[in-house]
Amino acid sequence: MLIQRALLAGLAAVCGLAACSTATPAPEAQAVTVAFTLTANGKPARCGAPLGPLGAGGIPAVLHDARFYVQDVALIDTAGTAVPLTLAPNEWQTAAVALLDFEDGSGGCAGGTRATNAMVTGTVPAGRYAGLAFTVGVPPALNHSSTEKAPAPLDIAAMGWSWQAGRKLMKVEIDPVGGLAKLDTSKARTWYLHLGSTGCTGNPANGESVSCTRPNRLPVTVAAFDPATQAVALDLSSLFEGSALERDRGGAVGCMSGPTDPECGPVFRRLGLSLDDGRPVTPGSSPAFTVVAKP
Repeated sequence: MLIQRALLAGLAAVCGLAACSTATPAPEAQAVTVAFTLTANGKPARCGAPLGPLGAGGIPAVLHDARFYVQDVALIDTAGTAVPLTLAPNEWQTAAVALLDFEDGSGGCAGGTRATNAMVTGTVPAGRYAGLAFTVGVPPALNHSSTEKAPAPLDIAAMGWSWQAGRKLMKVEIDPVGGLAKLDTSKARTWYLHLGSTGCTGNPANGESVSCTRPNRLPVTVAAFDPATQAVALDLSSLFEGSALERDRGGAVGCMSGPTDPECGPVFRRLGLSLDDGRPVTPGSSPAFTVVAKP
């Protein structure tokens, strides 16, 4: 008994000097890099290189631009819980959103920027993870703001969305070889896919909050994903599978998220979004995204 009391007294003295705590220590942070890539016909899609046949008519095409924002990036643990990735702010990402940029200003992408980015970096608590989740989009509180005043990567004018000072959440532009025929029989060079929120009301320039009836944010879930060996691919062959890229039947050339634009139906189906309300048809599922071996 005397020995036990002496040991307890000694422990108390040590804790008093060393500030012992019974609190559970914070889990160790685990660095994560989530790689993304752009593909067409099973190969990397790059500026200045043929993409091969695309669309319903198998039209040869080259890349003109390809960029998209992602938010709510998370790893899914073995219990099925999404654990948010704490983003490390840099020129390509803030704590809330990141930009993936696959154009390098060369070839058909002339007029773009040389710098590219194909990854999202951050940390999660150390542990075992089995999957990945992310959303193509920009959080509403950050989306409707001026590109001139926003921090990188929200400061890029080419990703600005003129409606309600928002952003192009996704911008994919391709040039079909020979151009495409418009409804008025004239020709256009580029087929545009600009995904952004529509049906918006409220003017952010006047300090008003903005509400959009069709948010067009796309959540994607990958049940099995290993960031060490795999990458997420936006597959242009799948994205344009049902699109007639050699012609445009009205509205904006290609699809600029207009709910009545005839070109938007096929591409929205491949994204997994409802053209009517701008919400996912099957949350987490998008045929346009797939998993490939890390480049």
